[in-house]
Amino acid sequence: MIDEKLEGWRGEFDALPARIAGRFRRVEARARAKGYLLGLLERVERKNGGQLAEQLGEAGPPGVRRLLNAAAWDEDGVRDDLRSYVVEHLGDPAGVLIVDETGFLKKGRKSVGVQRPYSGTAGRREHCQIGVFLGSASPTGHALLDRALYLPHEWTEDQSRRREAGVPDPIAFATKPQLAQRMLECAVQAGVPVAWVTGAELYGNDTDLRRWLEQAKQPYVMAVSSNHPRWHPGIQERADGLVAALPAARWGTRSCGAGSQGERW
Repeated sequence: MIDEKLEGWRGEFDALPARIAGRFRRVEARARAKGYLLGLLERVERKNGGQLAEQLGEAGPPGVRRLLNAAAWDEDGVRDDLRSYVVEHLGDPAGVLIVDETGFLKKGRKSVGVQRPYSGTAGRREHCQIGVFLGSASPTGHALLDRALYLPHEWTEDQSRRREAGVPDPIAFATKPQLAQRMLECAVQAGVPVAWVTGAELYGNDTDLRRWLEQAKQPYVMAVSSNHPRWHPGIQERADGLVAALPAARWGTRSCGAGSQGERW
């Protein structure tokens, strides 16, 4: 039984690199991409270029670094293939799309977008990159659908720093909620089944993002900060004041949020 499961897993894994193979221009890059994916699934202590190269049986990390930094392949096309795969295998009308961010600790100031904000990953202010992610969760499973690197003002306005790091000229500043909206738009246009969109305070506090969801008739449940201003009805009040005024019978133990048909709690 175990052998059958392993063979089934190998067959399914082989099908995924075959699905994205056309996004890579060279055969070498296709083969290395498959090995790289397998290395990420192995019990390698640190998923850096050196250890992944060792896992691939290569003498050093230049090949892995070239795949990530210089090889010609369509990363957005791979994203689209991944999204289609997730929809086929995990798509469900009861699915939820989740927007969130995370930090990647870095040393020095050379990595694209690196800054020194408070990092939940480190539990302190630390040099890190910030990535905004779109995930999908449904009764059949969960997976990441999309990603975007947050580029702070200090980067977008520093031309020499951009050139040194290889940031393309068309890349302009965008807030994290704006990045989230772009990813949500792509997912909705691609037909990802979704019942609700959810996110943390940073995204729930953004009026433009909530307004876009409402105009798209997309239900959502977003956290907001306790002092976030809300209109109820025609009077601006803090969110925590509105929650405190709710009857206990209506409130119970539920969390607060907003729906696509106007604002409600």
